[in-house]
Amino acid sequence: MNKKIPKGKYVWSATVGEKGQIVIPKQARDLFGIAPGDTILLLGDEKRGIAIPPQGAFSHLFPIAFAEDDTEE
Repeated sequence: MNKKIPKGKYVWSATVGEKGQIVIPKQARDLFGIAPGDTILLLGDEKRGIAIPPQGAFSHLFPIAFAEDDTEE
């Protein structure tokens, strides 16, 4: 069965090297603005697999996580 991929959805493959490294396909790097030297976040779920969220997807949480708590002494 040959289903069409919905607009905005993509499928790529990557090979894992001997050191556990993968190369993110160029089309994916271009689409998501991933450049050499960037740090990416990998999320893992044993049942659902690995996800690489877009850069900045959680940046709104950083100020909350690192806010100083005036009640601590």
